[in-house]
Amino acid sequence: MKQLGILRNIGDNELELMRAWRNEPSVRANMYTQHEISPEEHLTWWAKTKDRPDQKYFMYETAGTPVGIASFNGIDANSANSAWAFYASPTAPKGTGSRMEFLMLDCAFNTLNLHKLYCEVLAFNTAVIKLHEKFGFKVEGIFREQHKVNDAFVDTYRLGILASEWQKGRQAMYDKLTAHVKA
Repeated sequence: MKQLGILRNIGDNELELMRAWRNEPSVRANMYTQHEISPEEHLTWWAKTKDRPDQKYFMYETAGTPVGIASFNGIDANSANSAWAFYASPTAPKGTGSRMEFLMLDCAFNTLNLHKLYCEVLAFNTAVIKLHEKFGFKVEGIFREQHKVNDAFVDTYRLGILASEWQKGRQAMYDKLTAHVKA
């Protein structure tokens, strides 16, 4: 599994790196909050977020190098579900999103013992919608003109995957992601 990288806790010394990635124009463009985040705003948010039981944030690292952030948000232990999100460093190698997604799905269903994982994606971010579908997520709904971006309203896609669906497709996805290693 290590060939896919690891998810680990975010160190306090990595908060500025996390903020810098989050402020990249290519990352901000696909987020609900699109303004540039100040150091003070980021530190205030992190102080409120880091110890919340319904939030878990991870640094994704591969070959000893941090290259992404992934999170569970709104973890509902009673209903065994959670939202999730991720973003990668602008210099992350190709395939980083897929590897992060695999590890987060395994964490959701094998560590957190969730029944369902879901996310929301702005409609114009078709690459991420397709990525989630490749992993077995199903479009559960389209919230029409749900979010305002630069004076225009855009649709938001809600996608979800059940633990049973992940277990059915997990091995095939693992084999795809590690095919280059086995060759």
